[in-house]
Formats: sequence, C-alpha cells, structure tokens
Amino acid sequence: MGEFDLIRRFFTRDQQVARVGIGDDCAIFGAQVGYEHCISTDMLVEGRHFLSDVDPAALGYKALATNLSDLAAMGAQPHSFLLSIGLPQADERWLQAFSAGLFQLAQRHNCPLIGGDTTRSPLVVISITVQGLVPHGAGVLRSGARVGDDIWVSGTLGDAALGLALLQERIRVGDPDERERAISRLHWPEPRVALGMELASIASSMMDLSDGLAGDLLHILRASHRKAAVELAHLPMRAALRGLPRMQALSLATAGGDDYELLFTAEPRASARIEQLAEDHELPLSRIGRILPLAGGELPQIEWLLDGRPTQFEAQGFDHFDD
Repeated sequence: MGEFDLIRRFFTRDQQVARVGIGDDCAIFGAQVGYEHCISTDMLVEGRHFLSDVDPAALGYKALATNLSDLAAMGAQPHSFLLSIGLPQADERWLQAFSAGLFQLAQRHNCPLIGGDTTRSPLVVISITVQGLVPHGAGVLRSGARVGDDIWVSGTLGDAALGLALLQERIRVGDPDERERAISRLHWPEPRVALGMELASIASSMMDLSDGLAGDLLHILRASHRKAAVELAHLPMRAALRGLPRMQALSLATAGGDDYELLFTAEPRASARIEQLAEDHELPLSRIGRILPLAGGELPQIEWLLDGRPTQFEAQGFDHFDD
C-alpha cells in the first residue's frame, strides 16, 4: 500500500470547514469575522509518550485529545486539525484502529482533519496541529493571574499517573474498577473543551494539566509574576490514590502528568458561578489554593501547605529532557 492509498483509505473524510482540504498542497479556509485563530501543536513519540503495545485506537484518540485540551485551556472552539505521522510500516489493521479512535473524538468535537503528511519512520511519531476560534481578544492566557485569585482544578488528579504505574507494576490496586478507570484515564483522556469555553469569561488565567500540577502551575506563576499557596489536603483524588501512602499519592497527584484537566485562577467572587459550572458539567471543580504577591527579590514559587501548615513537600513536573 502506497502513501496516497494510505491517506485516501484511512484519513480522508468529508468536511465543510475548508474550501480546499486533503488532496491539494495546502488547505484553504476563510477567516471568520470577529474571531481569532488559536493554533497549537503536540508531538507523540513511541517509547517517550506511549508504549509500543498501546491500543492504536486509544493512541489515535489521545493524539487529538492532547491538542483539543490546549484549545480548552484558551477557551477556544475547535475548528480543524492537521496530522503528520511517521510509521515503520503501513499496517492496515493498525491504521484502521488508529484512524477510528482519532475520528471518534474529532467527530464529537466537530473538528475535521483538513491535511497533513505521512512518511516512513523507525518509530511511530505523531504530530497534530489543531486550530480553534475565539472572539477577538478573548483567549485566556497564562499571564492573567492576580493577587488574591483562587486556584482551581477540574476533575481529579493523578489518575493517569496511577494508570501508568499500574501498567508498569510499580503499584497495585485491589479494586478492579479503580484499576481500569486509572488505565482508561491514561489512554482515553477527556479534553474539557465545553468547560473551557464557559470558563473563558470567568478565569483570569488558565492552562491544561499535561505535565503535572507542580510544573504547570509554575508556568502560570512565571507568566503572571506571582507565587501561590496550595493546600495539599484539597487536591481532588479518587479513592484509589487516597488508599496509597499519603506522600506517594500526593506525588502522583502533583507530578505525574497526563491529567489533561484544566488549571485556572479566578477572583473569589466568581466561586458561585464556578460551583454552578461543576453542577452543570457533573464534574468536580476544586479550589486548591490562592495566588499571592511576590516579595522583593522572590522568584515565582509554590508554597505547599499540609493541613494548613507549611511543609517541605517537593514535587517537579514532567520534563521531556530530564532523564
């Protein structure tokens, strides 16, 4: 099977957002009056971001989910995406499952594939570039956190990290339902697109949790020139994590990565609106801390509290070049 047969059989779908899509040298689509484009790209590399025996349907789904999560963090509406993929071989069964998982999520969010590239590669390498729309000037940035803002997270933390630890047999969990849920959260993350769009008018800053709370919150603090106090006892965790030794559970929840939940700040008077969103979306939205001013000479940092008292707890988010 050649490159163009591969594209035609597994990746060509009807779409209405581009005047010219797959099959020409470029996609062509018009700009919508009153909107700006948000563009983000993510790369997944076999052996670094996913195991070689991962379900290809889950891989296709997750490859797009990680990008849609970036749009959610900006409060953007998905528009379309580009896919570039390197493969050791054109395995038809693998491609069928991969494309099924990919388009399952794309259709749910009305985000069609409009172009990309394919090539032979020693390892599976997937790069997706996603485009979204926000009203002019309305994207939520990392740099907007203000002194006195509350810090919130959606969902629960540490589930994906627990799922990876379970697959690697570093941790055991007795409840089979909790085990399957953690592994599912690793392979099938849910991008909080609708929630992000609704938070766009509430949040002062926002980003998605891809590399762990400890590292990602620091991105907001550095961009906003602030520091934060975070109460570890307020971190939302499922029973499987809470059943682990406390420091182990907290390490997974703060440094594990792959949560793809939303981390955002908002002024305290917005709490009622946020709690209503939690009810509307049937999703926990948890207030975990507060934004603080930097004193003279201080660098952006997180002050970890345990039951209201400062603690020497240390956590570091995922770094692609940290061995």
